[in-house]
Amino acid sequence: MNYAESLLYLDELNTFGIRLGLARMEELCARLGHPERSYTTIHIAGTNGKGSVTQMLDAVHRAAGIRCGRYLSPHLVSYTERMSVDGHEIGEEAFAALLTRVRAAADAMTAEGHEHPTQFEALTALAFLYFAEEGVETAVIETGLGGLLDSTNIIEPVLTIITNVAMDHADRCGGTLLGIAEHKAGIIKEGVPVITAAAGEPLAVIERRAEELGADVFVCGEDFFAALQHAPEGGQQVAFHSLVCRESEPYALALAGGYQAENAALAIMAAKLLEREDARVTETAIRTGLRTVRHPARFEVLVRDGLPIVVDGAHNPAGMQALRAGLDAYFPVLPRVFLLGILKDKDIDAMLAALLRPGDRVVTVRPSSERAAGADVVAAVAAAMGLDTLACGDPAGALAEAAARARSDGALLVAAGSLYLVGGIRTMLGAGR
Repeated sequence: MNYAESLLYLDELNTFGIRLGLARMEELCARLGHPERSYTTIHIAGTNGKGSVTQMLDAVHRAAGIRCGRYLSPHLVSYTERMSVDGHEIGEEAFAALLTRVRAAADAMTAEGHEHPTQFEALTALAFLYFAEEGVETAVIETGLGGLLDSTNIIEPVLTIITNVAMDHADRCGGTLLGIAEHKAGIIKEGVPVITAAAGEPLAVIERRAEELGADVFVCGEDFFAALQHAPEGGQQVAFHSLVCRESEPYALALAGGYQAENAALAIMAAKLLEREDARVTETAIRTGLRTVRHPARFEVLVRDGLPIVVDGAHNPAGMQALRAGLDAYFPVLPRVFLLGILKDKDIDAMLAALLRPGDRVVTVRPSSERAAGADVVAAVAAAMGLDTLACGDPAGALAEAAARARSDGALLVAAGSLYLVGGIRTMLGAGR
């Protein structure tokens, strides 16, 4: 297949939907020679923040001179964004060639009576194969959905990170907060250290599972701590304290948003544990990684023709709450115009309740996804809150309308609600990857 044909094939795989379970993935990777076993891995799950932590640890490894693969999802614009080696995304030609091999293995599976792999399983197998072909030493792997039955959970990592646990994907992960915690705790492996920022009952679930498997647990807020500070030279930095590591000076952090302090703490704690096994993971590498890391559409601040814009992939109530806190901290006095697009399987009411306040103006649009909620559905919720709301038919028109309203009000424009929306918005705004 060429790249265009590979995209058509991936679209065809959408017919299989989301089917949790590891049997198909194990069979597929076995037929590919188990590429996931040819390098060490770090496995990252959580409701929010796992993508940022994945990017931070990838950046730390690269700064340490360790050949590192990175796998995350979903993408903003192109499937090739999901996997990289040494900070470089896979090329379209290599993507198509490897997917051709994955397809051949999948076809052989079905010919012998096995279930056909899903789209996410095919992509994950492609990433595993890519990392093996490129000879990476370590791969930082983000889960797609949950953890226990997620396609990535066939790996045997050297370190497990569970960022936090909040309500999201409840329909597929047990229906309750404790059910979600059980799914995320499902990535814990025997004797493999666990780092987490979970709290309350979810933390109890994680600790119980870790104890059953003889895995040490390091808890943010108990074993290590982080506080966001304004750096003297501008920007922000994170003060990190740990009960098991020596005290260090604050770390400069490239990613904006108050919630990134906790994510950085998880990454720093992870690096401190990795440092014990690999002398290349030095304090200098940690600092360089955090200072240079990029993660588009996570409280990303842009300015276009004098208009300040925040692009954020917040897509659940906890993410919206964190976004609102960031807006209040960084732009406390500016009025806000929100450009929102949300998936229909999300808790739209709770998301808007966490994000919006009296006086906010809202423009809605349908994201580019089969799972998307209609612009009128989201607009109705915002209008019921008494807000000035407009539903638009296409993203380009919605962006133009939201920008016009923001300019007329001297307001901040905020695009959020789904990565399926903000990826396209970034492209329209001319933001690079």
